[in-house]
Amino acid sequence: MTTPSGRTGRPPLTEARKAEIRLEIARAAVELFVAQGVAATTGEQIGQAVGVSARTVWRYFPSKESCVRPLFSAGIDVIAARLREWRPGHPLEDLFGPDLATGLLAATGPDGPTGSALVRLTRTEPGLRAIWLQTYDEAEPAFARALAHRAGLPADDLRPMIQAAMLNAALRAAVERLAWRADEAETDAVRETDVAGALRSALVIVAEGVS
Repeated sequence: MTTPSGRTGRPPLTEARKAEIRLEIARAAVELFVAQGVAATTGEQIGQAVGVSARTVWRYFPSKESCVRPLFSAGIDVIAARLREWRPGHPLEDLFGPDLATGLLAATGPDGPTGSALVRLTRTEPGLRAIWLQTYDEAEPAFARALAHRAGLPADDLRPMIQAAMLNAALRAAVERLAWRADEAETDAVRETDVAGALRSALVIVAEGVS
């Protein structure tokens, strides 16, 4: 095949397709990590599960642990987008209803038990823990920008920065607590309710402040 530039071969992948491949690799990595552990999982196995070579896996990710990053960051993106849309004057905890929980679960991809198992692995796998914490660290500025936009404040205003730090820590603690106590027999409906309830409770606690 000849491309418009005169070169032969496959046409370059679009950014959307690259994102799809990254997510496919992430989901395959999660399934393998949960099934057989991180140490026993190889780049070749991850690639085979997706139908690509190990070389392709390493082209998208620097390590096997980093393969799960799209699943962690997808949920953060959903929350940041909702924060930007949330109207001032409405309680922030109301943001986390069942519809947002559904969006979060859909964005991360694996079914509930697998997603919870992945978060539980961050407790015992240092490599996954580093990716998990780094994702939240990078999410904080996104939350701050969203909160500043919502309040009509400059992006570098101290208030949304502090609010974002509180929100970030509360969300991570809520998700970890929920995952570490998860019951694999739960239905999807129960899981969505639990996710929404945990996130709402976290924001209520944040709103109460430190006494």
